[in-house]
Amino acid sequence: MTVLRAGLTGTGTLTRFALRRDRVMLPVWIAVNALMVLSMPNTLEGLYGTPAERADLVRQLATNASLRALIGPVFDTSIGALTAWRVGVYAGALAAVTSLLVVVRHTRDEEESGRQELVASGMVGRRAPLTAALLTAAVGNAVLALLVTAGLAGRGGPGALAFGLGLAAVGMLFATMAAIVAQLTESARLARGLTAAVLGAAFVLRAAGDSATDGGTSVLTWLSPLGWLENLRPFAGERWWVLLLFAAAVAVQCAVAYALAGRRDLGMSFVPTRPGPPAGRLASAGALAWRLQRGGVLGWSLGFFLAGVVYGGLTDGAADLVRGNDKAREIFERMGGRSGLTDAFLAAMIGMLGMIAALYIVASVLRLHAEETSGRAEPVLACAVGRLRWAAGHLAPAFGGAALLMLLAGAGFAAGYGKETGPILGACLLQLPAVWVIGGVAVLLYGVVPRAATAAWGVAVAVLLIGWVGPALDAPRVVLDLSPFGHLPKLPGGGMEWGPVLVLLGLAVVLVGGGLTGLRRRDLTT
Repeated sequence: MTVLRAGLTGTGTLTRFALRRDRVMLPVWIAVNALMVLSMPNTLEGLYGTPAERADLVRQLATNASLRALIGPVFDTSIGALTAWRVGVYAGALAAVTSLLVVVRHTRDEEESGRQELVASGMVGRRAPLTAALLTAAVGNAVLALLVTAGLAGRGGPGALAFGLGLAAVGMLFATMAAIVAQLTESARLARGLTAAVLGAAFVLRAAGDSATDGGTSVLTWLSPLGWLENLRPFAGERWWVLLLFAAAVAVQCAVAYALAGRRDLGMSFVPTRPGPPAGRLASAGALAWRLQRGGVLGWSLGFFLAGVVYGGLTDGAADLVRGNDKAREIFERMGGRSGLTDAFLAAMIGMLGMIAALYIVASVLRLHAEETSGRAEPVLACAVGRLRWAAGHLAPAFGGAALLMLLAGAGFAAGYGKETGPILGACLLQLPAVWVIGGVAVLLYGVVPRAATAAWGVAVAVLLIGWVGPALDAPRVVLDLSPFGHLPKLPGGGMEWGPVLVLLGLAVVLVGGGLTGLRRRDLTT
């Protein structure tokens, strides 16, 4: 007991410090997730206001394997059950992403930057940093559970509690998984990528299982933590014993993470780092930037192509599902235009992928900020490399990578839908000016006010919320126009307007130019 207590010395102080560092990021992620969940009941009541309409929706979903793969099965006709069906998988995935980011940020990121070595030189136990990271994730998930439970309590107290606990359980499962991966790898970026890959595999397993059977009974569904969440069945005869699966998985993964943390040296990992490439392959700043960013580009590219295939395959089924519901059709028309329900669905899904591509470009641009603050940029710039050349090496895979993502998304849509290949590819590429504007905002913040560079995430998330939640809530036009995506023509099906496209391109150029000018004139930060 004394040894265990010594290993946790300083946990309270480190936890308070971690919460203080995340005082902006963590509340934003939680608020976005809670808003997504709590805004859904009113939307569903507007779409399916009568029991007959809800019963008809459930009957249609029972025969639509594509939509079950995308969202999951529905187990009851109540508004609470429909809310859990509509946002459960995605809210769980968002809780998982938040948790893995928090844990890796306060474990492997700290070791990689060298800060953990300074902390460890004081009165800090070996397992205190890991414990503080997990406690920080636990606080975030507990707040999310409380918000969801309180917000949905009017729809049924037990169901709201089950849904809130289920979301928190998914978050903690991936928090402990990230804790294990952070011990295995020497790179924080690789730890985040591997844990996110496990999350992606969980989504694919659940989708495959749900498309095969109606009711969440497939073995593939039960192999996925996201499948456990849907089989908890909030508002539809709750299966409280499913929470025991989460508890057991979290306990086992937590024990493994603690065992690994006690068996390695600070800064080391169990998976050895691969040797560098042969001499000459990293002979320029651009080659080094590509080496650092290529994993992200390839991973996002694969994801966008698969998303295009899935959404393309859903097009006819989704159009049939909402064809008889005037309010649902109006939402799709607000998102994708009024040229026809099929074209409106395609335009809405393409626009959604464009907004997700904005998250990629922000992450890629902020790689500059990470290289600078970690001290790795200074040795590169000490050579015969100018700041603009160094920055251009990272901006090329950021802006060019966004173009590649949308091109592959278009190819996926064409493969999944099998029609209108040319118009669909054009509609995907038409999202780029708006994506590049968001990237330009990130460049401007980094170049001019580097301490506020991470605020670019807030801009990207706000744009995503406006584009996703705004049409469902029938937000006024002035709100929708705050997003650059709100000014793009609704293609395929709509008329092409070059004026807004050229304005957005010009704005992106101005923002990038302003950011690079600021980078040239300011001192480097550490």
